[in-house]
Amino acid sequence: MSAPPQVSVIVPVFEQWHLAPLLCAGLNGQDIAADRYEVLLVDNGSRMIEVPSNLPPNARILTCAQPGSYAARNAGLAEARADWLLFTDADCRPEPNWISTILEASRRLGPSTLLAGPVRMLAGSADPNIYEIYDLVRGIPQERYVRRGYAATANLAVHRSVFAAAGPFDGRRFSGGDAEFCRRARAAGNTTALVPGAYVGHPCRSSWAEIETKARRVRGGQVAPGSLRRHKSIVAVAILSPLKGIWTLMRARPHSLRYRLLASLVLLRVWWAEISETIRLSFGATPERR
Repeated sequence: MSAPPQVSVIVPVFEQWHLAPLLCAGLNGQDIAADRYEVLLVDNGSRMIEVPSNLPPNARILTCAQPGSYAARNAGLAEARADWLLFTDADCRPEPNWISTILEASRRLGPSTLLAGPVRMLAGSADPNIYEIYDLVRGIPQERYVRRGYAATANLAVHRSVFAAAGPFDGRRFSGGDAEFCRRARAAGNTTALVPGAYVGHPCRSSWAEIETKARRVRGGQVAPGSLRRHKSIVAVAILSPLKGIWTLMRARPHSLRYRLLASLVLLRVWWAEISETIRLSFGATPERR
């Protein structure tokens, strides 16, 4: 039997198989030998699985019946052969040195460090629309997350021993499970570090429907797992959040003042969507999972 790979790349897929060819192109283009890593694409209840023609030779397609990307990540974890588990999303585009840079950092920092790579936001053209500008300015600020002790699973590597100590992701969550897991991992004695050169790209959302869907999913991840007291605190925070959010966006250099102002306008619309979703969920509605 062949030696196990050093890294298992785990990707949950829900109704995004049309994006998998770009993901697979990035995984096929890694600058290390294919036998050093494996790819696990975990379908999470898509209406149809469209196997990409450029599926990597070291890839497997798994299925997870339990709804939610964190449940799908746990399913991948259960089937993974490597000690290092590297998570990304179906719409991400890994750069050629992604896995090799993570491996180098793993040797330097050891298994008790969660390794977070940066996420580069990618506009669809040189003239992005207002929603793409919002995503460009807001982005996925992995460096800021790491300073706060967590990281986004769009680009996160975790040693198997950390899961053994802290437990798997909370499979009930549709959003926020990465931060919750990282906090448990930290409580178990582990740390989180940024790996500056390990980039993945992430396309900017280009429509209000995409922005609103994400806002609803994130709010659902915050509200659904909590108590009534937590729900009340989230409502209070939601009412005040635009002030803090606009302050953060206006300080988001090197983006132009025009970009920052346009992003702030979109944020005000997002704020209203978040309040509406908080109220909807408080009456027992089903959280968004897309």
